[in-house]
Amino acid sequence: MLSAILNVNKPRGWTSFDVVKFVRGRCGERRVGHAGTLDPAATGVLPVLIGRATRLTEYLVDATKTYEATVELGVVTDTYDAEGDVVSRADASGVTEAGIRGAMSAFSGEIMQAPPVYSALKQDGVPLYKRARRGEEVRTAPRPVRVEKLDIMRYDPPILELRVVCGKGFYVRSLAHDLGAALGVGGSLSALVRSRVGSFRIEDAVDIETLRAEFEDGSWRDRLIAPDEILLGWRAAILGEQSAGRLLNGLETVLQPAGGVPTASGELCRAYSDAGDFLAVLRCEGPNTWRPEKVFAQPVAGHSAILDSDSET
Repeated sequence: MLSAILNVNKPRGWTSFDVVKFVRGRCGERRVGHAGTLDPAATGVLPVLIGRATRLTEYLVDATKTYEATVELGVVTDTYDAEGDVVSRADASGVTEAGIRGAMSAFSGEIMQAPPVYSALKQDGVPLYKRARRGEEVRTAPRPVRVEKLDIMRYDPPILELRVVCGKGFYVRSLAHDLGAALGVGGSLSALVRSRVGSFRIEDAVDIETLRAEFEDGSWRDRLIAPDEILLGWRAAILGEQSAGRLLNGLETVLQPAGGVPTASGELCRAYSDAGDFLAVLRCEGPNTWRPEKVFAQPVAGHSAILDSDSET
């Protein structure tokens, strides 16, 4: 059974599900999903998880993401991007780069952000954008999001190019709208590229037309990435035969941390056989006690159970 990841460069005009459907129809595996929705107008990194790798989606969705955003100051739309109807226009020629930097300070770190009304978030089971298109009054409550880094790449009034490094649940469209409002002229997102999701970079992503050709000649399999790539920032447990056997039976196992580095309850780690096979995701239940959260493979016989605190990042 196939269990792998494809790093796809989503084209403009495609939904994230369009990419999933494209891969599913050609790879021979029914279970295909993606990590982190991109709007149809956006392009860039869309990790596509295939087979049993789909069980790791939640960890990749939580990964830090990097975007390059183009904001048009002075233009406000109902969708907060160029796809929507213009609500207002203003002269943004007087906005300086110094003024932008000053306003940007309110959009870094842990902040509260209201998602766009035109979004796929659901209310009573109905996507908000459907309610908005029906003319219903829709309000979105601010929620906590994290912005690790926010930089100006270029400013040629009224066009502002930003690089954003953020956590899950962040809407770059809302940033464009809110930053424009803070500057007193309004703003909307005119273009968006996602250049990174966790360890997946746009430089390594495959475009759809290249992938289409590789599905035809079978070379697409050379692009498959091992599913544990998602977890390389975690500590790694190397399991011997006895510990691996307990894991496969759903039982807890005791692992001694290397170097005396303590473990915290709820911490996750990746588990391998001593032959290097990826076995499972483990969760810490208490001092040195771990239980299997997701099991992926049969173990290979070994002789030890060691938790490596210096695992690869």
